[in-house]
Amino acid sequence: MSKPRRWLVAVAALALAAGLAPATAQAEPAAAPAAAPAQAADEPIQDPLPDPVQSGLGITVEEFAQFPKTEPVPPPTDPRLMRHARINYLGEVPDGSGRLYVPDLNGRLYLLGRDDTPHLYLDLGTVFAPDFFSGRGLGTGSGFAAFHPDFARNGKLYTVHSENGAGLTKPTTWPSQPDPILASIVTEWTADDPAADTFSGTRREILRVGERGQIHAIQQIDFNPTARRGGRDYGVLYLASGDGGQGASTTGPQELDNPYGKLLRIDPLGSDGTGGQFGIPPDNPFAGDDGVLDEIYAIGMRDPHRFSWDPATRRMYLGHIGEHRIEAVYEVRPGDNYGWSDREGPFVYKRGDPECGVYPLPPDDEQFGYTYPVAAFDHNPPPGHPLCSDSGHAISGGFVYRGHDVPELRGKYVFTDLVDGRVFYTEADEMRRGRPMATIHELMVYDATGERTTFRELVGDDRVDLRFGSDGDGELYLLAKANGKAWRVTGSKRFADCEVGHTRVTAHGARDWAPKTPAKWRFRGDEIVLAEEGVAPPGPRRPFEYAVLTEGPELGSVRIDTKVRLDTPVEVTNRDVIIVFGFRSDTQYYYAHLSTDNTIYPHNGIFVVDDADRLRIDDQWDPVASRGAPPAVTDARWHDVRVVHCADSGEIAVYVDGADEPLITAVDRTFAAGRTGFGSFDNIGRARGFRVTGTAVGS
Repeated sequence: MSKPRRWLVAVAALALAAGLAPATAQAEPAAAPAAAPAQAADEPIQDPLPDPVQSGLGITVEEFAQFPKTEPVPPPTDPRLMRHARINYLGEVPDGSGRLYVPDLNGRLYLLGRDDTPHLYLDLGTVFAPDFFSGRGLGTGSGFAAFHPDFARNGKLYTVHSENGAGLTKPTTWPSQPDPILASIVTEWTADDPAADTFSGTRREILRVGERGQIHAIQQIDFNPTARRGGRDYGVLYLASGDGGQGASTTGPQELDNPYGKLLRIDPLGSDGTGGQFGIPPDNPFAGDDGVLDEIYAIGMRDPHRFSWDPATRRMYLGHIGEHRIEAVYEVRPGDNYGWSDREGPFVYKRGDPECGVYPLPPDDEQFGYTYPVAAFDHNPPPGHPLCSDSGHAISGGFVYRGHDVPELRGKYVFTDLVDGRVFYTEADEMRRGRPMATIHELMVYDATGERTTFRELVGDDRVDLRFGSDGDGELYLLAKANGKAWRVTGSKRFADCEVGHTRVTAHGARDWAPKTPAKWRFRGDEIVLAEEGVAPPGPRRPFEYAVLTEGPELGSVRIDTKVRLDTPVEVTNRDVIIVFGFRSDTQYYYAHLSTDNTIYPHNGIFVVDDADRLRIDDQWDPVASRGAPPAVTDARWHDVRVVHCADSGEIAVYVDGADEPLITAVDRTFAAGRTGFGSFDNIGRARGFRVTGTAVGS
């Protein structure tokens, strides 16, 4: 046992009494995030973090397993629990057999062999009936399974499940939260034959936790797959224990005498832990301290949802679901304090706040020793929704990819918004404590035929419930509760990465252009100037004024490279210019609208005009929030613009200022060929160096 750190317990007690966070045994202080715009500490931050950046990189997925339909117990009343199958993870049994395992919260643990067909390995719902409980609360049921790294030899695996009824009368490992309504139980199972495809053997309970709420119970339990045999982390079990739904109104996650809102670390084969059914790894950060749980590895969490280790660096990362605004990824080290419920991500959280917001950090924040995220995104409530309503977003942590099948993903940490099924990545080497948070990119998704899709489309439901899994080689899988299916990630694809062709057209002067209203235009060498504002034309709503490039043939797939400048004063917030492509006639064409404003339908997007009012077709437009891609042009400088249109796939991408990632994207097949051009609605501006490369129609 290490020397008791009585100073730590004393500081913690004083801090809690003062309403502050306790000190922790941090290896090094974590840097606070970059300062937000100055505002009063008592005013909530309305838009705390940047939105994820749209990536031009996509993953290709191929369906490989359909799981049986299951039902929660008791029958649910919450539609979020009415899923085809509540599958929530995929891993590989560490015995060299290549078998995969998948838990279903409704009480089943499946194995998949080489035929990719799920078969029932263990029915926890039946074993623990009638106390087994999965029909209330998003985190109840048989939440996870973890196979001991020596499973082939010792046959041991571990599960976590929830109970009520008579399960609430059994003694708990630590004092329960007041008036518990469910219990989270971790069970050790020992298989008679580890190679068998159906479990037969014995079990023992190793810990039990009483929870006051039906959410944020024990989620993932797992072993570190990067640990070396005989090393300090080998055979050590980590447990992500949520706050039981109580952290929003109490300081429980900050208190060191309870397991709630903590990452726990135990030796499941030992016996010197609380209750004598497991052991305490001697290198736990609080091992031997008086008045604290020796099992604690890190504190200050609300709903820790999926952790993993980078096989290359052995760093541990954890996804954390926020209360009001922040979905975060943390790099985990022993003794960390992630701040909940004094902090939500890198912001102040105020318990009982009627605004349900987050607030700026205080000037003296460093004294509290909190560890802040290495990546995070926000989820603002949609306009018109109650401030404290569920915004419909929640992070599910993933993996740093080090596999071989998808080279473009190597070194990227991939994860999901489990609710809406979006897939994200960050660069693992950007996720470093003490540095600015890593940029989050949203991946595109392609099906096995190469068609771009979304997981909402693949499952046929707005609520996807999407999570990552990984096999022993580090290859990736995705699982959805909505339809009970799993997909392999089989490759990657770049958006609008077509071979546009080799026909080149360059504008040299007025003879190469056909302006709609010639008197409004000036031509100076390779510069085309819209010198007077256009006037709204009769008929469909569409751009007011443009000039079409008449030099060269009509083009199918096309790439346009040019520089643009808005000459309308920057004080005018709805300034714009447009790039025209696929032009067939005055009422049939595409255009990319580049604007200073991104908050109304006609601005800063990709549109099609087809003998009707212009129709917005880009992926970035959010009609609920009334917001599109970040403004393309906000000043009076020249900006490089590239527009790519792939005629066969219908993919359209707009890049600004040499960015690797597209600012605006769309997929549409209305027009397969046409001419290009430049213009505006009712503003003035110019382009120069207008160059077009494409496939000539008929060639």
